[in-house]
Amino acid sequence: MDIYNELKNFFGYDTFKKGQEELIQRILAGGDVLGIMPTGGGKSLCYQLPAVLLDGVTIVISPLISLMKDQVDGLNEMGIEATCINSTLQQDELMERIREIKAKRYKIIFAAPERLNTGGFKDIIRELKVSLVGIDEAHCISQWGHDFRPSYLEIPKFINGLQNRPVVAAFTATATKEIIIEIKRLLGLKQPLEITTGFDRPNLLYRVVKEGNKLNFLMNYLNNNFQRESGIIYCATRKTVEGLVTKLQEKGFSVRGYHGGMEADLRQRNQEDFMFNKTQIIVATNAFGMGIDKPDVRFVIHYNMPKNMEAYYQEAGRGGRDGEKSHCILMYSPSDVVKQKLIMENEHSNPERQALQYKNLQYLIDFCHTNDCLRNKILAYFGEEIAKDHCDSCSNCLDKSEMIDITVEAQKVLSCIYRIHQRYGINVVIQVLRGSKNKKVMEWGLDRVSTYSIMKNYSEKAIREIIMTLASRGYIHITTDKFPVLKLTAECRGVLQGEVKVYHKKELMETTASQSKVQKKKVIEDEFDEGLFNQLKELRYRIAQEKSIPPFMIFHDKTLKEIAAYLPQEKESFLAVNGVGAKKYENYGKDFIDLVQSYCEEKK
Repeated sequence: MDIYNELKNFFGYDTFKKGQEELIQRILAGGDVLGIMPTGGGKSLCYQLPAVLLDGVTIVISPLISLMKDQVDGLNEMGIEATCINSTLQQDELMERIREIKAKRYKIIFAAPERLNTGGFKDIIRELKVSLVGIDEAHCISQWGHDFRPSYLEIPKFINGLQNRPVVAAFTATATKEIIIEIKRLLGLKQPLEITTGFDRPNLLYRVVKEGNKLNFLMNYLNNNFQRESGIIYCATRKTVEGLVTKLQEKGFSVRGYHGGMEADLRQRNQEDFMFNKTQIIVATNAFGMGIDKPDVRFVIHYNMPKNMEAYYQEAGRGGRDGEKSHCILMYSPSDVVKQKLIMENEHSNPERQALQYKNLQYLIDFCHTNDCLRNKILAYFGEEIAKDHCDSCSNCLDKSEMIDITVEAQKVLSCIYRIHQRYGINVVIQVLRGSKNKKVMEWGLDRVSTYSIMKNYSEKAIREIIMTLASRGYIHITTDKFPVLKLTAECRGVLQGEVKVYHKKELMETTASQSKVQKKKVIEDEFDEGLFNQLKELRYRIAQEKSIPPFMIFHDKTLKEIAAYLPQEKESFLAVNGVGAKKYENYGKDFIDLVQSYCEEKK
């Protein structure tokens, strides 16, 4: 069985991404697999290619209708028969698809987990030979993950109810070691081949911004960096989404909103406008994103902090799925922390889960305050071994700001926490250090400790920045309670005794506005003919409009850039372009080759 032939013929690729071949070969050999692969790492190919090669049908369990539709459209474009069964189908459409499924027309059937154990669906599937069950976003089965979905607990029951147990292939982009163990246990995977290809996305440029006026920063950033590129802006609440959409529209930006409180039709229309490049920017809550397969998202901006590192990694990971550079900017403010804690309290989780939520949020807060490599901080969270100290592509590694010695300030903060017996939170510590006359400070006798007022010349923001920096380095432990308390760790002894120096960016100590001076870094593009690239995009857009599919389903930007660089003018050279398979050549090859030929004639 030559999997390379089918890889090229259907998908247009000559080689596999890391981990794909091993997972596919194991599936074809009849073994279960668990693939932990980053967004854009090619998880879907790991069940799509085996589906083509195996006898019988593949059932793919997917959490979102939008993801199903996109994958079905994309597979049909490649010449692979696929369909989906979901709640959006009218009765006549549903009956027609059932007839086609029974006639064994399809190789891949997508279904939501809620559908699996309904009588009608089980009756249809019982008549088929199911060779493979693929489970996308497998982390949703774990109640300890950031996106637990009770419906995923229906999956083991469905698999066990089939006449012959098929191969089971589970995939996720975001899972800690504890969650991976739970995925294997709950799904009942049998001695699975487990492959983690790494959580690093080298094309994502991470940046943390601490900005007093978020809106001004955002407007300037968009105007100076992304005039025509697609991007996502995440907000914590529906109200923030609606307010930001209005303000950006007033400034002339092409923008739409997306949140769970919208009418379903409007939400779907806004999403499609974004997918089809009719809208440049989508402003959304975390309701938007899972399964969004738009490859050319050039920036993901978190206007508010998400709830933890897993959520941030997954949401930021929606940028640059085509492998091109994408900017991931996290805008931090203390008020966002309060907002996230209120959201957590309103979820009414059990105490154990809520404690875990607070702990995971604290890791993200530490991420926002570290001066170390941001990429490494992400990789460490997922338990990945760190290869080098600097990635040279995140804001901390690129930042050439002057670093100053704040060891004395750090000693004052640590000493204050000790003097007040490690019983209070960050606000009280700041009040004591600044000599506040706050009623409670006076009632508790905290004005009588030796550290009272010893940092009266420092702004509240500067002291808060020092405290959070010390926490991010492990010198202070912030308890994971509803009302967190600052505790000293054993590691702080070296700082207090002057054996360990603490450094921080100078401007964050000098200004109360905490304005970032990180300079814009130009993204170095591959060499290609920009004029031809733009014409290729226009041609792609016209074809997409005619076929009512998103432009990227025809060719990704990366493929168009390669065409604009190598100028293929006949079949063989066009098929050699990355992302061009036999079916796509058959559908579009002539139109694109004709455009390249005419462009080259004009340039002679």
